[in-house]
Parts: sequence; structure tokens; C-alpha cells
Amino acid sequence: MERLSGLDAGLLYSESATVPLHVCSVVELDTSTVPGGYSFERFRDELAKRIPALPEFRAKLADSQLNLDHPVWVEDKDFDLARHLNRIALPAPGGREELAEVCGHIASTLLDRTKPLWEMWVIEGCAKADTLALMIKVHHAAVDGVSAAHLLHQLCDEVPDAPPPEPVEGPGDATRLRIAADGLWRFVTLPWQLTRVIPETTAVIAKTVTRALTGKTMAAPFSAPATRFNAQLTSERCLALVQLDLNDVKKVKDRFAVKVNDVVLALCAGALRGFLADRDELPDKPLIAVVPASVHDISDRPGRNQLSGMFCNLHTDVEDPVQRLRAIAESDTRAKEHSASLGPTLLVDLAQSLSRGAFETLLGVLSHTPLTHTAIHNCVISNVAGPTTTLYSGGAAITALYPLGPIFHGSGLNITVMSLGDTLNVGILSCPQLVDDLWDLADRFDGELTELLHHC
Repeated sequence: MERLSGLDAGLLYSESATVPLHVCSVVELDTSTVPGGYSFERFRDELAKRIPALPEFRAKLADSQLNLDHPVWVEDKDFDLARHLNRIALPAPGGREELAEVCGHIASTLLDRTKPLWEMWVIEGCAKADTLALMIKVHHAAVDGVSAAHLLHQLCDEVPDAPPPEPVEGPGDATRLRIAADGLWRFVTLPWQLTRVIPETTAVIAKTVTRALTGKTMAAPFSAPATRFNAQLTSERCLALVQLDLNDVKKVKDRFAVKVNDVVLALCAGALRGFLADRDELPDKPLIAVVPASVHDISDRPGRNQLSGMFCNLHTDVEDPVQRLRAIAESDTRAKEHSASLGPTLLVDLAQSLSRGAFETLLGVLSHTPLTHTAIHNCVISNVAGPTTTLYSGGAAITALYPLGPIFHGSGLNITVMSLGDTLNVGILSCPQLVDDLWDLADRFDGELTELLHHC
């Protein structure tokens, strides 16, 4: 039995029909590398051989009406791959628009909580020869960006005909009585968690005040201007995908002595600036992004989501792309220093200090307050390090891997970036009621990178 952490459980409790909280990946495969040729049956059989090494794919939620703490993960004794693996064909002509439309529909539907929280869709009929697409969907309560990247390595191989990995033990089983008894103990001992969180929170407030007085803070929440992305969502999702040359990104990084993440933020900022300006919607105030950060390497806390984050100024009020990049790099450095000073596990600890009832009360209050209609920030931008070498899935070489993070009421745009070999893959997710043409935003990334390269 593995109990969900406060942060993991919070992602379950805050999910709704209009805010599904899963993370997705759209993967493009070259089937010409498959030994013996591609067939769906062969792909299915190869995936089945890897399930024993993927405990995340075999674990489902379990709970008890008497449980005062969060639900637990248990092994699904009746696991059936057919309930998770789906097959679909793109409508003609099978281009990027058709792929995005199908994947947007898949991203809009909730996962079934009675079985392990993941799905995989094999998408055939792509216009490009020897190309197959996969849509992988996993609940955010089960993975964050880093653990999802680790999951990808377990799903894939470094050679086309590799043997399956060794089995990995799952979370085991638990009776309802055991779930309730352990939950009662955790509820009773919750005040001990507060003895750590209260001093941490007090110290955070003091540090933030000190930094504010010296002008060394990250961008402030609620300082973001209102945009079309800061509105209520429907259940529908739209997406767009773009692939860039990572070597070009590194060339810009080296020329201006900044970080790769600074260049990524600058590309996002430039694309958003042009997108909004062409619609006469560019605010005078700069857009603010939330940038999640993993703390897996330094955290000893329980749970599958080990996240921190910071508010970053995108400086969309700066017209010159080079000046904008330098301004972003400077403010990004301040944001990282501010975030580090707050304590990397603060978010995890705060979530862990909330009981199940406290979560439900808090979410109920927030749903009836103006906070959900206020621009706390404009978008989420996440940059995840991906595999540096070619990977194979079912013998097919992965040529593109586009990550897609969730969106929320009041924050209806997510831009997630992942490296893959010498490429940088950008997945953009929004709601069609907020964005008329998300491809227009995606297509601006290449132009922004070309403009920065022009100044190298």
C-alpha cells in the first residue's frame, strides 16, 4: 500500500469535468526501424512485456468511507491492457491539424478512476510515410514532469530489438480496514506536520519582505494583466506542436551567456507578444508565467509529485528580442534565487499539512470567490530535460515527443518543452473557447528563434 501525498491527493480533489488533471505526450514514431515491420498486434505484445516493469501502470486508487486521510495506491489484480490501449486512425489527409484535433479530443476526457490512471492511443493514418503517432495520458496524481520522463525510459529502449526490462514490484494490496486504520493514525499525527510547516511559512514571509525591500523578489502573483487566456474553461481542449533545433537554442544561449531555460522563456514571450499584438490585445504590463521546478533530487518527502515553482516576468512589454532575452535572464535569476531561499520543499510540505477535510473545505471556498476569475498569472511554462539519445518504442524510433501539461480556470494556456536528442519539442495546450488558432502561436516560435540567431 502506498498512500498519496498531500500534493498528489490535491490534484485528485481539484479535478473536474472542465479541468481534467492529467499530463499527456504526443509521440511520433518512425516505423521503418521496426524489426519485421510494424503491426498493431506486434506493438501491443511488446508493450505487454513491459507492463511488469511499470508499477505506475498497474496501480489503481483504493479508499474507504472511514478513511480520514488521502486515498492509497494498490496493485490492480484484474489489470487488463485492453482497457488502456486504444487504436484509432486519423481522418484524411492525416496532417498536423487532424492529429491535433484527435489528440485535443483525447486530452479533454477524464480518466476512469476505477482502473490504473493511464491510457495510450495508437494513432495510425499519418500523412507522412512510415509515421505512427502515440497519445499517452497519465493522471498528474501519479506522475510529475520528471517521473513522467523516467516512465518514458521504462517504456522505451535504446535499441530496436531490446529485451524487456526486469519486473518491478508494485504497491501491494490493502483492505478497507487497513486503509482506514492507517488513515486515522496519520490524521491524529497531523499536528506534528504543522510544527514544521508553521515555522517554515513564517520564515518565508520574513525572507520575502526582506527581498522586496531590496528589489530581489520574483514576479508577484496577481500582478499579471488580464488576457484571453485568463478566463473560465469548458471541457474542450485544443493543442499545437512545434519542433525546434536544440543546437540553435544552445547557440543563442552561448552568444548571450544565458541559460537554455532563459532562451525557452524568451521564445515563449516573443511568440505570445506577436500573437496578442496581431489581435490588438497586447497588454502594456508584461505577462507573468508560472514555471514549475522539480525537487526530486533534493527532496526526502513522500509522494510522486515533488514540485516547487516560481513566478517569472516574460517582459512582453520589451519590443527588441535581444533586450527581452537579457531582461528575462536577469529576472529569471532573481526568481530562482528567491524560490531557493523559500525552501525547495515548501509547496510539498504545505500540501502535506492539509487534511482531506481541509482540502475539500479550501476548494469549496475557492470555487465561490473571485480568485478563480482573477489573473494570478497568465500561463504555465515548463521545461523538462528529455532523453539525449534515440529511443525506440515497439522497435520504432521516436522522432518527436511533445509534452502537454494541464490548464486551469483563470490560467488557460500551458506551454511545456522537452528536449529529445538534438531537438526541442514544444507542446501547447489551451481551450478552443479562449484561442481561435493555436497554430498561429506555435508557428511563431521558429520565427522568434530565427530572429535571435540573426543577432548571434
